[in-house]
Amino acid sequence: MTTERRYHDMGGLPAGPVERTEHEFEPWEHKTDAIVRLLSEPGRGPLLRVDEMRRAIEEMGGNIYDELTYYERWIAATTNVMLEKGVFSVDELGKAIEAVRAKQRAAGGEVAEG
Repeated sequence: MTTERRYHDMGGLPAGPVERTEHEFEPWEHKTDAIVRLLSEPGRGPLLRVDEMRRAIEEMGGNIYDELTYYERWIAATTNVMLEKGVFSVDELGKAIEAVRAKQRAAGGEVAEG
């Protein structure tokens, strides 16, 4: 049985050197890591399993996969799994995002759109 490679599957293919650079993590990256750890904790359900996270990341198309950073992929995949499971709806997510943007605007902060 032959299976088709997904976009990100580079196993055995030439991909060039791996760039190993250290960088400081942004606060949102730490929060993303904490959210995923909490959702994955066995005592909490878990609401998110490693295989679900991997599947959600693997299902991203090549354009999206290449545009997102490591933790952006994590938060997008986690969001998609939570939507699939009905933890929250698209409407609830949209309202929560708008509430955060309104709070940022009221505080005079920069508001990310998109």
